[in-house]
Amino acid sequence: MPYPPPSRTPSGPRRRTLLASAAGAALLAGCSAGADSGDDGPSAGARARARAARDSRGLLARYDAVLAAHPALTDRLRPLRAQVAAHAAAFEDGTKPSPAVSKSSASAAPVPAAEKDAVAQLAAAERALADRRAKELLQVPGELARLLASVAAAGAAHAYLLTEVAK
Repeated sequence: MPYPPPSRTPSGPRRRTLLASAAGAALLAGCSAGADSGDDGPSAGARARARAARDSRGLLARYDAVLAAHPALTDRLRPLRAQVAAHAAAFEDGTKPSPAVSKSSASAAPVPAAEKDAVAQLAAAERALADRRAKELLQVPGELARLLASVAAAGAAHAYLLTEVAK
């Protein structure tokens, strides 16, 4: 036996329409204003850019420490060090310069006496930084994400090359 038709057609919007409208309004509100949209301080992108510049300067200090301890590695490490310096400059481009890396942070990890161990330590630092940047690029805006991706890829290549040097 078929069900009888409803006695009247409901007036007004349906429940699905209201839920979809509410969800759309929430998305639009989330896109137009966020916690970082005020003038309270630097945006998430600016903070990520400053952190990336600081990390690159720290890595540069590690290269300098290894080169000072093992001058025989200069020919092999100079091109990689130059690229790390270019990465730091790229992150600092158009931003307010922050304080330089202190000597205590550069000497936090002592340079091993053996060249292979020193290069392996550099490779580990490059790999760790590349991994951190690859994760962070998902949380920053477009152009900075592309820069982080590029520098993370270069860092992964540096880690590979340093691993080959350490063999």
